[in-house]
Amino acid sequence: MNLVPELSVRPLTGLPMFAAGHSIAQAICAALDAERDALRDGDICVVAQKIVSKVEGRTVALASLQPGAEAQWLAEATGRPAPMAQAILDESAEILRPHPAAIIARHRTGHVLANAGIDASNVEGADAGTVLLWPVDPDASARRLRDELQVRTGARIGVVIADSMGRAWRIGTVGTAIGCAGLSMIEDRRGRGSDLYGRTLQATVIAVADSLAAMAGLAMGEGDEGTPVALVRGASRWTTQEDGPGAASGLRPIEQDMFR
Repeated sequence: MNLVPELSVRPLTGLPMFAAGHSIAQAICAALDAERDALRDGDICVVAQKIVSKVEGRTVALASLQPGAEAQWLAEATGRPAPMAQAILDESAEILRPHPAAIIARHRTGHVLANAGIDASNVEGADAGTVLLWPVDPDASARRLRDELQVRTGARIGVVIADSMGRAWRIGTVGTAIGCAGLSMIEDRRGRGSDLYGRTLQATVIAVADSLAAMAGLAMGEGDEGTPVALVRGASRWTTQEDGPGAASGLRPIEQDMFR
């Protein structure tokens, strides 16, 4: 029987207020050095989407947007300001359900979430209408960060970029992997494992990166904690030598979408 190793997660303290052009990898290494620690083979760095978007300059002033006819309709249907509706449309491949509680959209990357991931919390200038967008390509962002961390430390690690997302069948949000590198997004055990009674597993597909993102999200917090990076240890069984297919590999194909 395969024994699952003990997992540990801790937030990194002493990180700066990130802004465009900052190096997340440098900050992670400095924080670990201050704790007299360093990245080890098999470690996984879970990084909040917000700081990745900030260092990549993914802010937009809503006042700079000119809402079109579709944005005007969406604003009227949901009670949102028309510039925000336009921002959501600009970031979306498809609007799935407009609702006053949230505009459910399929993001350009394929992820389905509220308001195309656009957020104003913990964003400088939010009171004046500045909002934060997702990275253009979260998987590419994860690959770049992994590469820089591995060059700096020599350790073979995984990187997850996480954001809080709601779920169709449950109340509340959980950390979810939107970008992933050096880590299996899923573990497909169908036909390759058995239950306690020897029956072959038929439907078990484990969302590995999402589970680690959710665990790390509890450690990092969602408010003013100032700890947007968490270090997960004990999950080396899921790390990979190559970058891998990324978080996009965990998206359900549109033709299998049961809610369309």
